[in-house]
Amino acid sequence: MNNAKMWLVVKPTVGVPLFLTAVAVGSFAVHVAVLSKTNWYNNYLVGAPLNATAALQVEDGSQNAAYIPGGTQQVLVTMPDGTTARAILVMPDAATLN
Repeated sequence: MNNAKMWLVVKPTVGVPLFLTAVAVGSFAVHVAVLSKTNWYNNYLVGAPLNATAALQVEDGSQNAAYIPGGTQQVLVTMPDGTTARAILVMPDAATLN
């Protein structure tokens, strides 16, 4: 123990509970900061999508795309700021999946 002499100044019956209380208060403060400074946590608690504007949509309009080994799929990505981009997803061959 590299801080063994500390217990000559502070009794363990005082120091250990004080240390554990400080850890608990710090943890509580971090959780309060996350809950009060973010806007996604309430949506997460009720099961809503975290960011509906950044959802991927398949070009033909369907939300469920079939997986075709070795094939490609083009998707439209809508960013949170409203800009869009096209992305091409290349599916791996069936042999590489095993």
